[in-house]
Amino acid sequence: MNRRLALKNLGLSLGYVVATPTLISIVQSCKNDKGVAFAPEFFSEEEGNVVITLMDIILPKTDSPSASEANVHMFVDQYINVSNTEEEKALFKAKMASFLSLAKSKSGKDAVTDITAEELESALASCLKLSEEQIKQQNIAMRNYNNAIANGEVAELDINSGAIAFAHELRGWTIRGYKATEEIAKNFLAFDPIPGKYVPCGTTEEFTGGKAWAL
Repeated sequence: MNRRLALKNLGLSLGYVVATPTLISIVQSCKNDKGVAFAPEFFSEEEGNVVITLMDIILPKTDSPSASEANVHMFVDQYINVSNTEEEKALFKAKMASFLSLAKSKSGKDAVTDITAEELESALASCLKLSEEQIKQQNIAMRNYNNAIANGEVAELDINSGAIAFAHELRGWTIRGYKATEEIAKNFLAFDPIPGKYVPCGTTEEFTGGKAWAL
């Protein structure tokens, strides 16, 4: 895989990263020494280890750093902890619990710590490689669940629906966090902290050499 080529298209498929003060402060706080251990604030230690593994499956080390080498796990952990409401945090945890239940079921393991990286990758792939009909049914299931919760009803999150939602959200978080890091933004994306003149028309190839904008 050529990561430089792949990063050129990330902005087109996932939208822009908005440089809010909260985002900037979190990104700056994640520029730690490589030897500092990850002490998650939102995730548990067990969940944090799984997140690191999954992120490096999504964005492994190639011609650019892996997600964990860019400290994306720290960014996502802190961003969710600071920016999400308690309800949003609880829902994300429930989705992750569904994914871990699916991974244990597929691997035949009783403990999350016993699940290998290969088995996590298999579970992740099963959640991301969906047909259009499966995606449609997934969206309906999550919408019904969210509506029930909003109406104060007792609702149980279906394991498959929760796992799929978690996998897609984590992939989005991983890519957005990766693009927001200084190393990736400056060295692998189009980076211009002080925009120049306004040019109304032109192609991405003309402006940035085909690269997506970092911010």
